[in-house]
This record gives sequence, C-alpha cells and structure tokens, in this order.
Amino acid sequence: MTTYTTLIILSGLVIFSYLFDLIAGKTKIPSVILLLLLGIGIRQGVDYFGLKMFDFKLILPTLGTLGLILIVFEGALELRYNSNKNAIIKKAFFSALSILLISAFAITFIIYYLTNHSIYLCFVNAIPYCVVSSAVAIPSASNLSKSKKEFIIYESSFSDILTVVLFNFIVRNPHIDVVSFAKLGGELAGIILVAIISCLLLLYLIGRLKHHIKSFLIISLLILVYSVGQSYHLSALIIVLALGLFLNNANQITFPWFKKLFIYPTFQHDIKQLFQLSAESAFLMRTFFFIVFGYSIDVFQLQNVTLLLTGGAILLCIYLVRFLYIKLVSKTDLMPELVIVPRGLISVLLYYNLPDNLKIPQVGTGLLFIVVLGTSLILSLGLLITKRQAVGKISE
Repeated sequence: MTTYTTLIILSGLVIFSYLFDLIAGKTKIPSVILLLLLGIGIRQGVDYFGLKMFDFKLILPTLGTLGLILIVFEGALELRYNSNKNAIIKKAFFSALSILLISAFAITFIIYYLTNHSIYLCFVNAIPYCVVSSAVAIPSASNLSKSKKEFIIYESSFSDILTVVLFNFIVRNPHIDVVSFAKLGGELAGIILVAIISCLLLLYLIGRLKHHIKSFLIISLLILVYSVGQSYHLSALIIVLALGLFLNNANQITFPWFKKLFIYPTFQHDIKQLFQLSAESAFLMRTFFFIVFGYSIDVFQLQNVTLLLTGGAILLCIYLVRFLYIKLVSKTDLMPELVIVPRGLISVLLYYNLPDNLKIPQVGTGLLFIVVLGTSLILSLGLLITKRQAVGKISE
C-alpha cells in the first residue's frame, strides 16, 4: 500500500465520520453505530480480498486512552460552575456511584451464573459493562435542555472516573482489607493535590506563552500528566476533569492576587481556542477508535446463542437498574435519561487493560460488541421517541 493510498483511506474515513455525525443529528442514530458498522465492513472486505493488514488491536488501547482524555476534557470545558449547580452535581455524582455499584453486583451475578468462576473474577470482568460512556453520552445530549445536558455531562464524567477508580482498586486488591482502603484514600488525596498543582501550573503557563501555538502544547502536557498518573495506577482522569472545569471557570475567582497572576487580556479567547481544538481532536480519536474496534470484531461470534443471551441479560440488567433508580431515587422524568446509559469507548478500554490472567473467555470482545451496539441502538430509539413526543406536544 503506497503512502498516497494510505492518506486517501485515512482522509476518507474522517469524511465518512463527519457525514455520520450529520446523519446522527438528523436521525438520532448515534454515529458510534455507523462507525462500528463501517469498521466491520472494512474487515469483511479485507478478508474477502485476502489483503494483509496491520494488527489494529495493538493501537486500540492508545486510541481509546487519547479519546477518553479529550472527550472528558472537552465536556469539562463546556461546564460553567455557580452555587446553584451544587444540587445537580451532587445528584449526578450519587447517580453515577449508585448505578455503578448496583450494576456491578447484578452483572457479577449474571457472569457467575453462566461461567461459575470465582466471585472476584466475575466482579472484575463485570466492571467494564457498568460505565456510562461519556464518548457517546455527551454528544447524544447536545440537543437536550441545558439542565439535562449538564446532568448527563457530569454523570457520564463521574461514571468514567468512579469506574476507573473501582477497576484499579479491584484489580490491585484481590483480597480487600482496611489497608487497601487506606491506600486508596492516600492515592485519591495525592491525585487531588496533583490536580490542583497541575491546574495552577498550566494556567500560569498559558498566560506566559508568547508563541502562537498554545493549545496543542497544553493538551500534550495534559496527556503527559495523565499518562504518568496512570502508569502509577492513579485515577488521573480526575486531573482531566478538574483542569477543564478550572480553566472554564478561572475568571470567576475574585481574589486580586489570583487575577493579577493568572488572568490576562486574551484569556477567554485562548480557552475558546483550546475547546475548539480539543473537540476536533476528540472527534478524530473517536472516529478511528470505533472504526478499529468494529474492524477487530469477529462477526461470526454473533452466531453463538449463549453469547447473545448473555448480552441480552446484561442489557436487561443495565436498563432495569437505571429504571429503578429513576423511579425510586431520583424521581425525575423517565425519558430521555433512561436510555442515555451507553457503553462504549471506556468499556472497551477497561477490557483491554484487564490482565490476561483475570479475563474470563466467555466475557470477551464479542459480548462487549453486543452490549455497545445494543445500548447505542436503544439510545437511538429512545431519543427518536422523545423527539417525536416533544414535537407532538408543541403541535398540540
């Protein structure tokens, strides 16, 4: 394959992804579904013609990590804080935490019943299926009311962070005791301290840079800090969320010394530019991640009836937990919150970060694909129904 052929293919994939986003805006079909199907179609074409290709599974975790950082950062840069939002933040946090834990125990039981492995192994393998994917949820909430959109951004971001914390904690502690929780508390305190220092340093750096290239440097430093934190098994996603929130709300801090030291005349312009670049970079990473994930799927696994039934049971569990929480705890509108619980990028990322000795063969990429595709389809149908109901009320 020549250099020009490669460039034609890559640029073509980006153009397709852009068109898929336009289609998603009109039809409410998440672009994730179309990207996955495109990846599957490419795989079928490659196999049919017997073409030799690079093993794309090797780059899938890297694409997923970059996409996760940029998507959470982009979402955080959209959020403006004021004291009136304390209630929605608390609500989103407890929603993410409660649904994560309840779903984890319920899906653990399903996997245990089907595989008869130890509870510990089943619980570890259940965690990737319990996280609300901000990569899918945040774009899907773009046309909702401001309050609902903010709730989805906070909830999905908290879900990402809490799931990563739980995943790292369980993987590193097969036997949980008081010392395990003490270490977790110390690590969280450390990562919060690092987040505060990183926010101040990066904000100071932005104001002192005279070079016209700023945004990519800031994003590169953010990725560096995240990667160093994750290499030490710290939940560095907290830093990403904290930095986005801090940058977008720094001008609300009224201390004279802070304004003098950190806020400069072109501050708002630079933040808008950073948001634009992070949004476009996130779009690029999301595009290639889901295409590569679709390409890596063996579609013949879907002929396995047991696999389909397991996927169906997990999907039923996901929506039953969500339904009960909305009805019994949050007591808010059932739609569209019920369907905005997609699984996606971070679910796949957690699965690939699971050590081989902890993976259960029956809980693999085929099952992940069914759950990711299933939640995306249900999300699409739910948003479409909600839109039609809203139009019907307006016409009345």
